[in-house]
Amino acid sequence: MITPRQTLRLMRISFVLARHGLDEIILSAHIFRPVRFLIYVSPFYWLRRRNVARGIRIRRALEDLGPVFVKFGQMLSTRRDLLPHDVADELAKLQDRVPPFPGREARLIVEKALDQPVTAVFEEFSETPLASASIAQVHAARLKDERAVVVKVLRPDVERVIRADLELLYLMAGLAERYWHESRRLRPREVVAEYEKTILDELDLMREAANAAQLKRNFEGSQLLYVPEVYWPLIRRNVMVMERIHGVPVSDVATLKARGTDMLRLAENGVEIFFTQVFKHNFFHADMHPGNIFVDVHDPKHPRYMAVDFGIVGALTESDQRYLAENFLAFFRHDYRRVAELHVDSGWVPAGTRVSEFESAIRTVCEPIFNRPLKDISFGNLLLRLFQTARRFNMPLQPQLVLLQKTLLYIEGVGRELYPDLDLWKTAKPFLEDWVREQMGLKATLRRLRANLPALRELVLETPGRVNAILEQLSEGKLRVGMDSAELKSLRESVRHRVRHVYHAVAGGALIISGALLLGRPGVPLWAAGVVAGIGFLILIWGHWRSRTLAADTKD
Repeated sequence: MITPRQTLRLMRISFVLARHGLDEIILSAHIFRPVRFLIYVSPFYWLRRRNVARGIRIRRALEDLGPVFVKFGQMLSTRRDLLPHDVADELAKLQDRVPPFPGREARLIVEKALDQPVTAVFEEFSETPLASASIAQVHAARLKDERAVVVKVLRPDVERVIRADLELLYLMAGLAERYWHESRRLRPREVVAEYEKTILDELDLMREAANAAQLKRNFEGSQLLYVPEVYWPLIRRNVMVMERIHGVPVSDVATLKARGTDMLRLAENGVEIFFTQVFKHNFFHADMHPGNIFVDVHDPKHPRYMAVDFGIVGALTESDQRYLAENFLAFFRHDYRRVAELHVDSGWVPAGTRVSEFESAIRTVCEPIFNRPLKDISFGNLLLRLFQTARRFNMPLQPQLVLLQKTLLYIEGVGRELYPDLDLWKTAKPFLEDWVREQMGLKATLRRLRANLPALRELVLETPGRVNAILEQLSEGKLRVGMDSAELKSLRESVRHRVRHVYHAVAGGALIISGALLLGRPGVPLWAAGVVAGIGFLILIWGHWRSRTLAADTKD
């Protein structure tokens, strides 16, 4: 049921769409076809500028509709498999720069949040904002100890506005699911739900501060990326104080070149930062558009990225990490069969998909791309073509990959802008190969075994007792199977022999693994590790011999 408030908001949305000449697009939808003639009586249809492209009109309309629609458009711009190219290109230009709210109001918000006057915390506080966005704005300040900081302040009443517009997005998603034949694959309600989680997270500046602190720890001591310091005593849900950084905006290529910056190194470092965050740290800054990236050029030959705005971060499951890395490597090797198998194994396409057909479709898409020099191949375009192909095979939307794809497109765009001849594949391939080798090598195996030792110990200690209890119930007739014969007795003995064999195998294997792990522990003598492993080996031999002896006796 649509509330009066929602009705007014829908009227406002309709007015904005019509003012930007989008009434034709709306009325062309299936549900409005019976009344499509109304477009010709709309004054906006006759008065709009005919030379303005539809992508530009859509972008301007979203900017007028406010922060939720701007950010939703930004997210949609990364789903180029869903949109015409001209529309996707324009949505990628969406900036949530909006007129600032009064600086005095920002000061009052800070004082209320910190429960003390601004003059008690800051030596200086500028009421003129450094930057103003749809959710918050940033003010320059100086602490009592003279450290330069920035103060990020949420817009007043922004949460109420965002939640109201989210309700409308859910309403629109519901209509899409009802009337749009593509809705089953694209799952619009899930898209809105994922977007809701992302944008509501941005309303909590304590969460953003925690993201910044984690990212700073991940790159501690690194010359690749610098993350400003968070001042935790001054962090609240609607106010955040961070170190102020000074750098050259990454989009200011002319200044970077004038400073003598090594542009190739800078571009390659951007690619390395992306893959380090995704595959090594599994925690990545998912809003790395040019407005959030600066460059420290104190040493132009070793430039260092500086990041801000940590409201959106992403992470992948271990299986998604592995599938992505193997997918990229399979592309490098033109192994399209492996790409198809990985998509099926990961569940990214339905389980009933014929691998041979999917492989053929991927080959048809990728071969023309790979016939060009590697430096001319775009990760973003490759992903786009791949998603378009998977769409034909009913690939459902993968929300966990949306942020990753968006980040990759940002990084690639920045890299190409800095150094047009950047070979992303050359930079990425060694990194991915090393990561896969680390994940599947001996060290990774021992690491996983060490992590699973508590569960293994539980299995060793509890399994025999549980199995024995089942056997006792079976022998007492409580688990009677309907017959009491020699075959059943033989089966019982066989189960007992198997249990003993498993017990010896698990116990012996655990001791051998423990001995191997002790070799790397400081302060543990070599002979002690050898004794533990040796006992495990003897238990394995004893178990094997005992099992064969009992099996021979049972057979006789």
